[in-house]
Amino acid sequence: MAKNTTINIRVDAEIKDQAAAILASLGLSLSEAFNLMLHQVNLVRGLPFEVRQRLPIELNDGYGSYICKYGHIHNYSKFNFESVEDEIIDPNTKRYDNLDEMWADLNAEDADDKV
Repeated sequence: MAKNTTINIRVDAEIKDQAAAILASLGLSLSEAFNLMLHQVNLVRGLPFEVRQRLPIELNDGYGSYICKYGHIHNYSKFNFESVEDEIIDPNTKRYDNLDEMWADLNAEDADDKV
């Protein structure tokens, strides 16, 4: 099949260089790889790979730390769990019977902070 059209695309230079190196190790140029992808699009009638939302990635540090879908690291290894446990055990800790009561308290605190 004759190649008789050109496609110009803008990509991040670093990503292009990294991909070109990987493809070269597979014996492919960027142009050949892109042609393969277009053939697969025609064969599968869609993208030849899965496109989905990025899910949080568990870091398995034993503390429940993770990387959220936005790429931010939520590091709970520095979180003082003992103080939370102490607060739970403390009989003076405020407890709520329902969410409306809790939200009313939180909104009141916000109002106090804005004054």
